[in-house]
Amino acid sequence: MCCSVGFARSLGLALLPLALCCILGNLLLLFPMGEISYIKDDRLARYIWYFGGLGGGGLLMLIPAVVFITLGKCGCCWNESLMMCGSVLAAGVGMVGSGYCFVISGLALMQGPWCFTSHGWKYPFQDQWGRYLRQPDTWSQCSQPLHIVEWNVTLLCVLLALAVLEFIICLLQLGSGLVNAVCRPCCYKQEYSLNA
Repeated sequence: MCCSVGFARSLGLALLPLALCCILGNLLLLFPMGEISYIKDDRLARYIWYFGGLGGGGLLMLIPAVVFITLGKCGCCWNESLMMCGSVLAAGVGMVGSGYCFVISGLALMQGPWCFTSHGWKYPFQDQWGRYLRQPDTWSQCSQPLHIVEWNVTLLCVLLALAVLEFIICLLQLGSGLVNAVCRPCCYKQEYSLNA
């Protein structure tokens, strides 16, 4: 049990900075180039308001992080199998959160930024299905906010990468927790029958 609890705690400690980075990344998307006027005037892309990094990859990811870190701290109230089942549920919550962050960030990346062009405020890359990512010379269509395409692409790619890492960490704990929840009782039964 000590190995699985130590493994879960290390995974929880790895999730904390990832969740905080997701929160920070989403907050930065709300303030392009540090400007607050665009959020006041509602000049942000639609998917930014879905808070994939803040909600899914950030706040929702704090649940499994805290559960993993605190595993085994309350030995009096949980048996080992039940404790691992709780970590499996928390890992499931984390996988949902990281999946949400990944999907929303991917959709926002595909849609492109909401920006001011020669035709007014619009999504100039919306119908390209992400082809604009391979054509940086077209990014100059967006004149306001300044460098919005680079800003969004960088932060959304960071959120995508963080979501993948969070998903892998939660998947590792899901597997470890399932193995320990299912196999531990069997191992103990064999141990008792051998000692009897």
